[in-house]
Amino acid sequence: MGAVDLGGAKKSTGGQAWKRPRVAIRIDMTPMVDIAFLLLIFFMVTTVFRLPTAMEMVLPPDQDTVQTVKVQEDKLLTFLVLNNDSLALQIGNSGPKPLAWATLRDSLKSRYELFGDKVTVVARVHPKARYSSLVNLVDEFNLVGTTRFSIDHYTTWEDSLLRSAGFQTAGPAGLPEPDIGAFSE
Repeated sequence: MGAVDLGGAKKSTGGQAWKRPRVAIRIDMTPMVDIAFLLLIFFMVTTVFRLPTAMEMVLPPDQDTVQTVKVQEDKLLTFLVLNNDSLALQIGNSGPKPLAWATLRDSLKSRYELFGDKVTVVARVHPKARYSSLVNLVDEFNLVGTTRFSIDHYTTWEDSLLRSAGFQTAGPAGLPEPDIGAFSE
């Protein structure tokens, strides 16, 4: 609690009037510290921390069990992100065509309106492309409502395909070779 120390009046020297005594106040801080710590503990115990939100990814099975799935050419969309973060779209086995990031969503929507949920979407990102390009691509997939898509390796085959279509690429140096066994029937 608080206490007031009045002390005694002091007589001034030199014949002047009495000085008013100075009042010393002493406040006990123990109850306030107790309340502060009780509130701190209360809020620490009752606070619900937000769990980090992460994108759910379904990983493919082991390499031992390879499943082949037949896909119609016109229902296969392959998005290629180049090393300079530009975007190309390949439909089926046709040649890749340049695609602006602003028209990506419209291209996906038009295919989904045409074929429904039977569209197969593959994303191939150059190893030197920025990570934000991959994130933007996956965000666009989610905004359109793409339920299934694959992220595949960008190989020398894609690089030569893009170069033959007139795209500026960094060349095949450092890119993995395509797995020929995956394409054989």
